Amino acid sequence: MLRIPKGYDSVSKTFRLPMDLVEKMEKLASENKISLNKLVVQCLIYAIDNIMV
Repeated sequence: MLRIPKGYDSVSKTFRLPMDLVEKMEKLASENKISLNKLVVQCLIYAIDNIMV
């Protein structure tokens, strides 16, 4: 699993996400004992690093 470095600069943003996706992400975050925010960051980093252009 990706590791997010501590102490990184951040900015607050608001996104509208499908409820079923949020429920799955909350469950996954809970099962892995990480915050939902950390999970979202990990998913975004993975997606950006692995996107096919």
